[in-house]
Order: sequence, then C-alpha cells, then structure tokens
Amino acid sequence: MRVILQFVVCLWSVVGFAQPVPTLTFTLDFPRSDPEHYVIRVQSDGKASYDSRTAMAPTATHSGNDSTDEPATGSNDAPAADQFHLDFMLSARTAARVFELAAKARYFQSPLETRHKGLAAMGQKTLAYQDAQRTGQATYNYSEQLPVQELTQIFQTLAATLDFARRLDYDHRYQKLALDQDLKRMELMAKSHSLVELQAVAPILQQIVADPSVINVVRSRAQALLQKAPTN
Repeated sequence: MRVILQFVVCLWSVVGFAQPVPTLTFTLDFPRSDPEHYVIRVQSDGKASYDSRTAMAPTATHSGNDSTDEPATGSNDAPAADQFHLDFMLSARTAARVFELAAKARYFQSPLETRHKGLAAMGQKTLAYQDAQRTGQATYNYSEQLPVQELTQIFQTLAATLDFARRLDYDHRYQKLALDQDLKRMELMAKSHSLVELQAVAPILQQIVADPSVINVVRSRAQALLQKAPTN
C-alpha cells in the first residue's frame, strides 16, 4: 500500500510540475467570409491544429446527376453549417520562424493595432502566446509592426492551404464532382507557390487517391499534389 501511495505522489509531482509547451495562436474573425472564423494553434514542437467555421457548408458550383453531388441546402446528409477540425504537423522551419517572430513582437504584450484611422476592415485578427513564464494577446485589424505583418502573412497563407482540407473533405463526402475544380485550384496555387505546408492536406488527398468511386483524372490530380508534399 505504501508503495502505491509513493507512486501516486511521484506521478502527481511529475504532472504538477510539467511545463506547458510554448503555444502560439492566430485567430481570424471575418463575417461573411469563407470561412468566417478560424483558429490556428502551433506548439513549439510543431504540433498544430486548425479549426474553422463557415455560415454555410460549401455548395456545388456545377450541375450533375451524380447522387453524391448535392448542395448543402436541401440535402438530408450534408450539414447546413460547416465546422472543421484538423490536426497536423508544421514543418520545423516554419515552426521556428513563427516563434522567432513572436519573440520579436514581444509576445503580443503591447497593442498591435495601427494608429492610422479609416483603414478598410480586413478581419479581426488575434495573436496570442503562452509558455511557462509569460502570456500575451492582442487583437488588430492592421499592424505596422513588421514581425506582426510577416506572422499575419504566414498564418493567412497557411489557412488558405488548410482550408482545402475542409473543402476536399466535404466534397469527397457529399459532391464528388466538385473535387476536380478544387484540385485544379490547388494545382494553380502550387504553381504560383501559394500553397504552404501541403503535408497537412496529405491525409485527405490520400483518401481521394484510394477511393475507386472517384474518377481517375481526379485521383491523378490528387496523386500529383501528394508528390509535392514535404515528407518531413
């Protein structure tokens, strides 16, 4: 009994003194956008997640007789609203860069918003940081601080890539004929170097490649994009 109690005390001590992993969070709220809300969380070890919400799920952009090609409204299967979650690993290079920029921005412990008035609304953005020693959070529409500008660009470009996982997942489930258009857009963005961290989208691309109910040309496009994804 004494041995068990000692083990419990030791375990409690380990848990109690465990240091939180440094975490950086970027949130965007932009009503009437697609998505209208998303959050990207990144840990210093590269573990990351993406959560998004849209007012309505993606709808078909073409007509067809395929039974899986149904719009979000009026379907018994497709959800009327779209909430999406994705866990992924950020590359070591990008993870190191965003935490370096967070340090340069003094971990968002002071206001980030520009003092200039009359700027167009570009979405309410929030950067937050937490580790064992400090926390910081600031919300802004536009910031003149160069580290914040670069962080914003990195996260918004990353979000554009991650949102393809949401669209591909939805279309693979409910409207397979829309997959070709999604993948064509990804091909164009890849050629212009506008896709980043493509390995985060790899799981859904692999599902499409492995699905015999998807037409061959779409599976080929997905396979070609998979070959562009970093392996580490």
